[in-house]
Amino acid sequence: MLVNLSDVFTYEGRQVSMEVPLEMNDFRSGAGCFEILEKTPVSFRFSHVENGKARVEGSVRLKFKTVCDRCLQEALTELDLSFDRLVTSPEVTPDEEIIDDLSFMEGYQLNAETFVYNEIIGNWPAKILCREDCKGLCPVCGQNLNERDCGCDTFVPDPRMAVIQDIFNANKEV
Repeated sequence: MLVNLSDVFTYEGRQVSMEVPLEMNDFRSGAGCFEILEKTPVSFRFSHVENGKARVEGSVRLKFKTVCDRCLQEALTELDLSFDRLVTSPEVTPDEEIIDDLSFMEGYQLNAETFVYNEIIGNWPAKILCREDCKGLCPVCGQNLNERDCGCDTFVPDPRMAVIQDIFNANKEV
């Protein structure tokens, strides 16, 4: 959805608050496609900063259907996003720190979907876990260690000690 900001860019002291429904149903990135299970409308507050510049503040809460990075079981990931950005109108040359950050502006209009997508990308967790103490999968048999212990020998020798191990194996009496 496009939100027109021309009034906010031009009128000093102008503030506009609104809630915009989020139309996206999933989030696609290099990590995969994640279904959005719950979402709140995006709460925006636009404030005039100076001629041609406006501050965008607001929040949105999203819940995604994801997969645990350790045990590969289904997990829910919640993002409670709050944002505070400075945007410029097309006739104003933006500051260097803002130039890369205006992909969501289309002329005098802010694309709410692209804006929220950028916020999700910036706040996506580096590792998704089903629970904080997830034990993951057995590297030998693949058993989910959260369900039960498999009893496999998971000892991995230190590769720096391989030379010493070779010496012991060569001098072993038969």
